[in-house]
Amino acid sequence: MNTAEVRWVRADLRARRVQALLTVLAVTGIVTALITAATLLEDGTNPWRGLFVRGNGAHVWIHTKDAPDPAVLKAQPGVTDVAGPYRSAPATLVQGGKKTPVALQEMSAVLPAVGRPILREGRWLDPANLSGVVVERSFARALGLRPGSSFSVIGLNGATHALTVSGLAESGDQGFYPEWTPGLAWTLSGTLDQVEPALGRSESVTGLRLDDPDATSLIVQRTITKLAGQVQRVSTWREVEASMELDNRLLGVLLALFGVAGLVAAALALANAAGGRVLTQQRDIATLKSLGFTRRQVIRMLLVEHGTLGFAGIVLGVVCGRVVTAYGLEETVAVPLSAGPLLAITAGTAVVVLIAVWLPAWRGGRTPPIPAAPAVPPRGHLSRLARLALLVRLPPALVLGARDAFTRRLPALLTTFGLAIPMMMITIGLGCWATLDAFKAHPEQVGQAASLIVRPGSLTSAEANQVALADPEVIASYPGTEVDALVPGQTRTVRARALGTVIDPYPFSVVEGRMFRDRGEAVAGQGLLDLLHVRIGDRTRLTIGGTPLIVRIVGRVLEPDQDGEVLSVPLDSLAPKDALPPQYYSLVLRQGADQAAVRSRLQAQALEVSQAVNPSDRLSVIRVIIVALVSVLALLGLANLLTASAVGLRDHALDLAVLKAMGLTPRQVMATLVTGTGLLAVLGVVTGAVAGALVSSGLIDLQGAASGIGAGIGRSPAPLTLLLAVLTVVGAAVLVALIPARRAARARIPVTPR
Repeated sequence: MNTAEVRWVRADLRARRVQALLTVLAVTGIVTALITAATLLEDGTNPWRGLFVRGNGAHVWIHTKDAPDPAVLKAQPGVTDVAGPYRSAPATLVQGGKKTPVALQEMSAVLPAVGRPILREGRWLDPANLSGVVVERSFARALGLRPGSSFSVIGLNGATHALTVSGLAESGDQGFYPEWTPGLAWTLSGTLDQVEPALGRSESVTGLRLDDPDATSLIVQRTITKLAGQVQRVSTWREVEASMELDNRLLGVLLALFGVAGLVAAALALANAAGGRVLTQQRDIATLKSLGFTRRQVIRMLLVEHGTLGFAGIVLGVVCGRVVTAYGLEETVAVPLSAGPLLAITAGTAVVVLIAVWLPAWRGGRTPPIPAAPAVPPRGHLSRLARLALLVRLPPALVLGARDAFTRRLPALLTTFGLAIPMMMITIGLGCWATLDAFKAHPEQVGQAASLIVRPGSLTSAEANQVALADPEVIASYPGTEVDALVPGQTRTVRARALGTVIDPYPFSVVEGRMFRDRGEAVAGQGLLDLLHVRIGDRTRLTIGGTPLIVRIVGRVLEPDQDGEVLSVPLDSLAPKDALPPQYYSLVLRQGADQAAVRSRLQAQALEVSQAVNPSDRLSVIRVIIVALVSVLALLGLANLLTASAVGLRDHALDLAVLKAMGLTPRQVMATLVTGTGLLAVLGVVTGAVAGALVSSGLIDLQGAASGIGAGIGRSPAPLTLLLAVLTVVGAAVLVALIPARRAARARIPVTPR
């Protein structure tokens, strides 16, 4: 570009600084959302990747009654190394009167080569301090434990032992607490022998590291066959990865949806802005061509001017995306976005920007070199809207505004769609917000009819149930037991929950099929149906402690736990040898009861009480994401409105003096200009709101099904909320159009084109 071209581009950008800044910020927000979404969906923020690599984790963990021979396991084809076997025993952690189940796992004072915990705070285990333990970090945070904190543990024999937290560590071999229970603490073998001296009340845990992670199922099946009935349960790297990634992938999908739709809206905004500038600068462009500028030079100037704004937004978006994923999500980021997706996002956005600005630039290059050509709006018939305004005898200002709205069909279409797409995404965001509110206000609709989980503690199961039911706020108590079940093929374990009885079943939220009515019937989450490749009405066979359990799945329930991979049966469906006293009781409280107060009262009576984890609590960050993305979409809408206002003023600048001469007051002139832009805004906003309301619940249900919870959770925004949103956006659009219209209407001299 020569000096004259650069000066023209610089002068034009300075003349419309606000609109240029809005365009840059909008593209920046869109690119940031796309990069963050790709990072989340690529598992770059899934801590499992970093923890597994740094800790040289095991792909498979086998839980057996007796310790297997590690040499035999390592000799299997596909197994490169073995971790353990380690002895593990259950215990109860007591702190401040609160009792929490914990698994104490043996570990050496020297960190092993495979399955190595990553120490985050404090010190590792020291043989000189047998009372010291290292607690898994998420479990420690939930209990408020820090290095140096003291607590007690109660073994299965009832003896109490005082322990101290030596350090906090993370592991890629077990998911975060409370999604993965019980909590985990590593101890020396001497410490574990003191807490649980009886070998019969513990289990052995052995890790297998594989050379091909895709062969996990095959090797698990071989190992179970080789150990001949010794295996109690199996966990694989896929389960741990899935438990850590659920919330991040939900955020990633939401960001990707907003990002892609926002990119389309940004392309429309850029095309509209470039086309608007070409229309408002036709006389300038004609003058330049009469002075010797070629068509190629004009196209190049327009491409550079509007493309610079888009590319500046892309560069800032890449920087902001890296900052957000590195610092805004610092608790989870382990691996940054790889070069391939980053390059694809950058190049794709650049191509969209170039296409969006090239078409109007090409039209600008075809402007004839006639400097004196007056800027007259195109002629044509009255639009149907203008005819309707005449028919119902609206005020002249509104009739003229209705006529002006669709004078130029293509800019009007770009403005309408440029507002409809952001409004559609805003409506979908409001639907996500409404879904979270429904989770919070009506947890029974997502499988959480019980607010509190009570464990007997030092009492018997019957005594615990009596104490719980004696509380005036408790209206129902359902006995429950959870066990790990091997799926058909015995390649992995899933959660099998026995809750309620045939006569008094737990009030599951059944969305397909029906509730179980007899022994041998069960309900399942969407994740389990997908895992087993079964449908409602099919029979399936699972193995619990070596005993087969054959059930007929009669219904699908909304299951927020374990990615929906949970089978629920009545307690009296378990075999006699598995039908132990209930591990816990699920308590349903009265509507409006204070959960914290009930929990405190029950804890004061020697019960272990925990609160159910509501999905809305885990996904509360979505609200922040929605607010941020709505702000970006609002910038896109604002840029479109400014373009529409500028084109309207340009087309009717010469009409202002005529309107005043006809007797229209400045307010009526202003109303004419605002009506033209306002009608486009109303059409785009209403269209987007209706489209968003129609698809929001369906999109949320699709994501619910993909995450394992299942379809049936989606909620559309409330009619009043949607109406307020539409009125707010339309009101903001009218205010934006009012500012330039007011200036033009109060001008003392006719406004002439540049």
